[in-house]
Amino acid sequence: MIGRIMILIARGWQLSFSAILPPTCRFAPSCSAYAIEAIERHGAIKGGALALRRILRCHPWGGSGFDPVSGPETITKSRPCCGPQEGGRA
Repeated sequence: MIGRIMILIARGWQLSFSAILPPTCRFAPSCSAYAIEAIERHGAIKGGALALRRILRCHPWGGSGFDPVSGPETITKSRPCCGPQEGGRA
């Protein structure tokens, strides 16, 4: 329940202020997208803590670049790890 409310707050940010302000997040994915994914993967407490930590690092003297949510993957791979892949060389 609390996790859903936290996700709604992040989505509200994305649809309101984030839509009209210029992009300022130094990371990819954006802090709001990171927060949503972290809460979906880890729950309200751990995901919320990860999101807060990320938001606190998003400042001019902090880091930047690709910073995905760590932890167990929510999407399972349907292909074997070492076999030929579509669109690539075998």
